[in-house]
Amino acid sequence: MIETVFFDTMREALWVAVMISAPMLAVALIAGVAIGLFQALTSVQEMTLTFVPKVGAMLVVFWVTMSFMSTALVDFFTQRIIPLIAGG
Repeated sequence: MIETVFFDTMREALWVAVMISAPMLAVALIAGVAIGLFQALTSVQEMTLTFVPKVGAMLVVFWVTMSFMSTALVDFFTQRIIPLIAGG
């Protein structure tokens, strides 16, 4: 395999990974900051207060963006990986 094709495929794979993970990471960041502010304002230091809402918000975002994620992965594989495997 030519190095330029390899590096271009890896660059595109990393970009797809960033696009797929960005919504969940953004929600985790926003939920973490909001919960941290709530804990700082109320002096409540409950461990489950930080974990459960963040995981719940990430599950909701995962469920909402699941079609986008699968479409992005299928497009990447059909346009880049499968033609490389087939020798095209």
